[in-house]
Amino acid sequence: MRSAAGSRGSLVGRSVELKVLHELTGEAQAGRGGALVVRGEAGIGKSTLLAHARDAASGVRVIHVAGAEFERELPYSALHQLCVPVLGHLADLPPRHADALRIAFGLAKGTPDLFHIGVATLGLLAAAARVRPLLCVVDDAHWLDAASARALTFVGRRVATEPIAMVFALRSPASDELHELPGLDLTGLTDAEARTVLAGRRHLVLDEQVLSRLLAEARGNPLALLELPEAGGFGPPDTSPVPTRIERSFRDRLSALPDDARLLLTAASADPTGDATLVWPAAQLLGIDVPTASAGVAATGLVEFAADIRFCHPLARSAVYRAASARERQRAHRALAEATNAGTDPDRRAWHRAQATVGPDDDVAAELVRSATRARSRGGVVAAAAFLERAAELSLDPAGRLERTFAAAHAALVAGRPDRAAILVRAVEHTGLDEFQLAHADLLRGQVAFQSHRDENGPEFMIHAGRRLAGLDPERARRCFLDAIETSLLVGRASGVLDLVLAAVRSVPATASRPPDVLDALGLLNSAGHRSAIPLIRQVLDGRHGSGRPGWIEHPALALMLAAEIWDPHRYAAIVEWLVRTGRESGSPLLLRLGLAQAGSYGALTADPGLAMASIAEEEAIADAIGGPPMPYHRIHLAALRGRRAEALALFEKATVAATTSGSGLLTGNIDWASAVLFNGLADYPAALAAARRAVADGTLFLASFSLPELVEAAVRCGDSEAASSALESLVERADASGTATGLGIAAYARGMVTGSEEQYRTAVAHLERSPLSAYRARAHLVYGEWLRREGRRRDCRAHLRTAHRLLSEAGFEAFARRAAVELRASGERPRHRSPQTYDQLTIQELHIARLVAAGATSGEVAAQLFISPRTVDTHLRNIFRKLGINSRRQLRHRSDLGA
Repeated sequence: MRSAAGSRGSLVGRSVELKVLHELTGEAQAGRGGALVVRGEAGIGKSTLLAHARDAASGVRVIHVAGAEFERELPYSALHQLCVPVLGHLADLPPRHADALRIAFGLAKGTPDLFHIGVATLGLLAAAARVRPLLCVVDDAHWLDAASARALTFVGRRVATEPIAMVFALRSPASDELHELPGLDLTGLTDAEARTVLAGRRHLVLDEQVLSRLLAEARGNPLALLELPEAGGFGPPDTSPVPTRIERSFRDRLSALPDDARLLLTAASADPTGDATLVWPAAQLLGIDVPTASAGVAATGLVEFAADIRFCHPLARSAVYRAASARERQRAHRALAEATNAGTDPDRRAWHRAQATVGPDDDVAAELVRSATRARSRGGVVAAAAFLERAAELSLDPAGRLERTFAAAHAALVAGRPDRAAILVRAVEHTGLDEFQLAHADLLRGQVAFQSHRDENGPEFMIHAGRRLAGLDPERARRCFLDAIETSLLVGRASGVLDLVLAAVRSVPATASRPPDVLDALGLLNSAGHRSAIPLIRQVLDGRHGSGRPGWIEHPALALMLAAEIWDPHRYAAIVEWLVRTGRESGSPLLLRLGLAQAGSYGALTADPGLAMASIAEEEAIADAIGGPPMPYHRIHLAALRGRRAEALALFEKATVAATTSGSGLLTGNIDWASAVLFNGLADYPAALAAARRAVADGTLFLASFSLPELVEAAVRCGDSEAASSALESLVERADASGTATGLGIAAYARGMVTGSEEQYRTAVAHLERSPLSAYRARAHLVYGEWLRREGRRRDCRAHLRTAHRLLSEAGFEAFARRAAVELRASGERPRHRSPQTYDQLTIQELHIARLVAAGATSGEVAAQLFISPRTVDTHLRNIFRKLGINSRRQLRHRSDLGA
């Protein structure tokens, strides 16, 4: 039933908005989709516009979805509404995507592939749109459950190449999870337009004074213009917000209804599905005379009883629910719970039972815990947190209440709601907890702090948990300490954490039978230096002692830092390969994104820009799929080596803002190291020296070591022999202890720069021929060639400068390549002009698609990996072919410059 707001009059003054909606639908019919979010206060006319878009759409299939206030905790409930009409196309999807949707909707058992649900939905809608263009109308989007909102935002950003139009109506002000989509803000009508609306209501006869005050109080809100006169609202001026007054006008219609009719309305408002087959049995359980009560309710115009039960406006539903007494709401929920099928809809039944329960009830609490388990298995972490929190409230047993409160706090953290988790922990921290429970609370507080940009105490809380456990469970205490380091690295706030952990470790009693672990290695590194610690670091990374498991399994971020710290790119690459493979196999976005970010950095250092850019593209696609920001580290590293000043500095500035906002000292350290590399490439040695000094002084694993050669080079060029010698001493100590070709080679060319020893340059080139880090091999040839030219050995220098220029040019390291070119010209030789490389002509995403297609991937396979539609892949391919001057996939496979 159309609401009062949906009357003809409420379209007055909306010609611009109607044109936008008509254009959106027309574009979809032409195969060019799009999304639009219509925002405005309650009653402003959003639902009316959507209803008009539905009615006016010809030649398209319309799917209508409505968010529901009381369904916000049920995962994928709104997405299920959207997909049900087109589920017949599931067979058109890749099996992995079809399974993800079946599991998310409870049609199959298992754990959904969370970051494939969005692209699976896109594929399902695209398959249906091939038959007939789609218009997807999502009303009351401010009440979407979080999982559906993420998936629909994902789809809305990707329908540009599909015959699909998506229109959302969203109340503002509200928490807006759809902010990334194009928006249209509805404002109030002008006085003239408002008078036109009222003039259309012929039964209203208002004198000018009353009319003027009505216009002032409605403030251009169309629903207010239609509802307030019905409420007889001509008393003293009301200063309450317009939506509140409208809701009160709906509530006033209830006053004359008999008890049965009010109770029927309450039951209808308490179940957001509008399912008449549920509400009618519930009404009978309440002892309501359904025919009489429904006739009385229908006369109010608040609700329409048909195949579905629909309120005239969302505000009417909330007005009815809030007008009922607590006892009436509980009776309604109890009846709805009894009428709900426990076998087919156990979670909705559990939720209704919970709302019907006043005091503790362990039976209902246990049912909610089971619902939380089901919700979590389907990716509904928000729902799981809500179920567990209510279960804790209803738990009679104190131990059960505590366990469920901790579980609810953990679920809230996973759902990205640290503030709620903190409230739950605070609720139990003064209830006589034992040391184990206090340690658990400290761990949760630490995780809350890590998720919060405002709280830097995460490591301290986790370390405190370890101290509590030191005398009770030493092994668990050590895990707390390691988790503090690992989590600090993952969230980018690792500065100073290692020192805090090592100080705390000394409070843990020694266990004679315990084999050495990574904490022992870190302690030895801190106290005795690299020469003593590196053998133990290698041992713990390899995971010896008969476990058969690599040591990086439990703490991969720390393992990566240690592998880089000991100049061991082969171990580093092995960890990266494991992370990417395991992330793909397990469906873990965290592992896969970490692996791809590190693969991007490794691609930069190995002078493989194709790998670096492909890793960046895929990590960004996954971040987008799960609704998070992309990781910045690998982009920063690649930009530094590519040496495009303006591009790199803009990226560094953006990253600096992010680091300042989030308190990420690790990101700041990466920016300093990357700045040193960039400025050394640009021959801006004073800037490089300042950046390298900051990075070395920070002392972060990996970053300090890798910044030392930058510091040596910048200091030598600036004539600061003391800084150069000091940095060289530290670099040599680390490199000699590592014994790797990479470490020894980098230290050798740094020593050559400080001492002017040709033998050191030759040693560097020889070592780095055996290192996968081609960026440093190229730089060794560069500094050796520069030294030879300055020694007046023009003929000897050319071979090294040619090699450096070729390697650096092929890798796209433009600044360093220009340095080599300048030196070659100074030696009397003209550098060879570099042909454009594929990565110069294509965007990062286009390059990744080109690499995948060149390796034999189909459009569907590429779409699945990059979370886009096959049509979008084909659009990108047309652009790729045009830019590269080719016209087939076969020609793409023969391109030699796409990388491995």
